[in-house]
Amino acid sequence: MKPLPLWTKLWLLFTVIWVVVCGLSAGTILAFSEEHDKALQPIVLGVAVPAVLYLILWGWQRLRRKPPE
Repeated sequence: MKPLPLWTKLWLLFTVIWVVVCGLSAGTILAFSEEHDKALQPIVLGVAVPAVLYLILWGWQRLRRKPPE
């Protein structure tokens, strides 16, 4: 099995931290606020930001890849 490139390992670490922080933020809003609609923003950002970052990094890696010789 081929090892993962460094950018995917760093992306995975960022994603785990990002999702935990967004989950805690949304959970806090749901637990202590009367306005439960405010919890939607951290939930959406918790999913959207890692996905967009992955696409950017994947595209960057594809552009920087050397052509096979």
